[in-house]
Amino acid sequence: MAEISNIKVNPQIDASWLEILKEEFEKEYFKKLKLFLMHEKSGSIPIYPPGNLIFNAFNLCPFDQVRVVILGQDPYHGPNQAHGLCFSVGEGVPQPPSLQNIFKEIQSDLGLPTPSHGSLDKWAKQGVLLLNSSLTVRQHQPGSHAGQGWEQFTDAVVKVISEKKENVVFILWGSPAQKKGQVVNAKKHLVLKAPHPSPLSSYRGFFGCRHFSKTNEYLKLHNLPVIDWQI
Repeated sequence: MAEISNIKVNPQIDASWLEILKEEFEKEYFKKLKLFLMHEKSGSIPIYPPGNLIFNAFNLCPFDQVRVVILGQDPYHGPNQAHGLCFSVGEGVPQPPSLQNIFKEIQSDLGLPTPSHGSLDKWAKQGVLLLNSSLTVRQHQPGSHAGQGWEQFTDAVVKVISEKKENVVFILWGSPAQKKGQVVNAKKHLVLKAPHPSPLSSYRGFFGCRHFSKTNEYLKLHNLPVIDWQI
């Protein structure tokens, strides 16, 4: 872990990411974002995830280990839900509907049983970067931290992965993720697109997309370790 100066909301991020993103942390927008987060943290409305988990996706999946990127939007905004990984909830927390649909597709695609919990830590530790577009949110106020700088930061994350790595699988569910993924160089990475797993859109093509088996087929083709999707 390494320190991001003056960010009291979460002082630590994996050293590999700190090195690769050091220019972002020094930019004016990120300084304003830190001030915004410190102001939000001092208010009466809780923000999620807890400060020590804001960069959890990066700490569980160092830059050199990234093989798959799954893009989400906002962290979950209910108590005890968000823990820094998109779509994931901690053990003991009920699985949100989109995550339930993800597990249904895995069962259909790979024949794996439905997990008893919703923590995707195991994926992250295998090289799956579970990245939300915005890394924080106010309790019960979805989108409340949009437009404060997180999107610029996570755009930079997607861009640097595309530029500096090869043969990464980018999984883009829903139009916001697909728009964010437009910077990905599809000539040297695999880009998989489908509707969002939300109950509102999952039946429009998310079910049956087979992104989990397609990911492993691509990794195997490039002599990379496959992902064990079983939670």
